[in-house]
Amino acid sequence: MEADQLYQHCVAALPWRQESIRLFGRTLLQPRLLVWMGDRPYRYSGQTYQPVPWDARLKTLAERLAQSADAGLNSVLCNWYQHGQHSMGWHSDNEPELGAEPVIVSVSLGEARRFLLRRKVEPRQKVEYLLQHGDVLVMRGRSQCEWEHSVPKSARVTEGRINLTYRLILPAAP
Repeated sequence: MEADQLYQHCVAALPWRQESIRLFGRTLLQPRLLVWMGDRPYRYSGQTYQPVPWDARLKTLAERLAQSADAGLNSVLCNWYQHGQHSMGWHSDNEPELGAEPVIVSVSLGEARRFLLRRKVEPRQKVEYLLQHGDVLVMRGRSQCEWEHSVPKSARVTEGRINLTYRLILPAAP
């Protein structure tokens, strides 16, 4: 029930945007909608995202998750995959402002989606999870150093999924 309400709240209340990204020398629209929310800017894929002010529900959830995961969390990247053609390619959350061993707390809302992990040194070694409505996945330790993750396209998925990825953005180095 809480997950249902949170999904509907995010759809209706967040200022969703489809951002462009530069890949292989071309500028393309990212295959999902997003909102960057929190205390500090975040830079990834050559773009700097200025945070929108905290939504009260997402801030309260950040505090609960931080306590459960025993981690500082001061920002959330909200991704809305509106259908199965929206996706996220292989990547690691390894930007300098996340620190050497970041904690990423991921909340899945809506349609179940495949979440894939592969080892950087042996990309054929993969792990797959089917993340369901209300699931929470925590990545910590050396996960971002040693693994990449993705949310692949799926012709079978017709409904939306929102993924809230909470993290700690460190102050910029002087």
